[in-house]
Amino acid sequence: MRIALVGFGVVGKSLVELLDAQRDTLLSRHGLNPKIVAVADTKGIAICEHGLSAAELLACKNAHATVGAMPAHGQLGVHADRAIRDAGCDVLIETSPSDLRRPEIAIGHLRSAMSAGMHVVTVNKAPLAVAMPALLELARYNRVGFRFSGTVGAGTPVLALAARCAQGNRIRGLHAIINGTTNFILSRMTETGERFDDALAEAVRLGYAETDPSNDIDAVDTAMKLTILANHVMGRRATITDVRREGIRGIARERLTDARTRNSVIKLIGRIDDSGMSVAPEEVAMTSPLNVGGSLNAVALDCTVGGEVVIVGRGAGGPETATAILRDLIDVWQIDFDHQHRRVQP
Repeated sequence: MRIALVGFGVVGKSLVELLDAQRDTLLSRHGLNPKIVAVADTKGIAICEHGLSAAELLACKNAHATVGAMPAHGQLGVHADRAIRDAGCDVLIETSPSDLRRPEIAIGHLRSAMSAGMHVVTVNKAPLAVAMPALLELARYNRVGFRFSGTVGAGTPVLALAARCAQGNRIRGLHAIINGTTNFILSRMTETGERFDDALAEAVRLGYAETDPSNDIDAVDTAMKLTILANHVMGRRATITDVRREGIRGIARERLTDARTRNSVIKLIGRIDDSGMSVAPEEVAMTSPLNVGGSLNAVALDCTVGGEVVIVGRGAGGPETATAILRDLIDVWQIDFDHQHRRVQP
């Protein structure tokens, strides 16, 4: 399997390390021999038709802040489109940051790959937030695999488990905590009595929040993930414009204190029900399975048969997200294997 990797930050580097560590296991268990032949970051690309060394990629990135400086294989100032177009790959993996202000760049990567007959694995939420129905249709039209399990829940297989619940059952709605940064901030304010600004500063210090935490605290990240859940799990043709959104920026400590007098806590809840899709701070009973602390995520599915099903797990992290990408890679490899196997059957 020849792979083009676009985006070489925390997740991309974690993936390269994971593939290198799991190489023998992937071959023995799945017959899968992944070969990264092209990598692109914001400053350049590296291409080698025989495969790029994980150790050399990581060393070059750490030393020069770009793979474009890689001896013999690097090219500075060359965009990701070149890696997708010229490397002759089977799969595109898109791990660039989820930038809702400029989603068209990543959408272009996905469309170019699908139109060229490449399978696509992405953890970039922005293209799915604004164009998921169209991208799903394009993948079907070109008969390629399109996987995105790392966009919600990172290493916790939220999308796969939720979609499985929807088979043979009907999910009437869901409510979820799907942003670890805001959950950490609200948990910290509840447990220690800190004000919002102090809890946010601690989240930044520990690496839960970016230096610019707007996507998290203004509920943009939760709204993007909710859009993906709506399309994949509930079959709605939704985009982020369908989501009513209220974040936690500057939320008063007194609001959390008042909630505790009612044996409740405040959580940022993404919700899909008959009235539509929304994200807002809500009171959650302390006894609720959604009362998870720290940076945990929790998704509660309202099923017609069996009632509520709750999925809980870590929702962020480079190694965790890399495991989701690896699951998706195995999925798209199985698509090709099954197709070839059917073709040779008498």
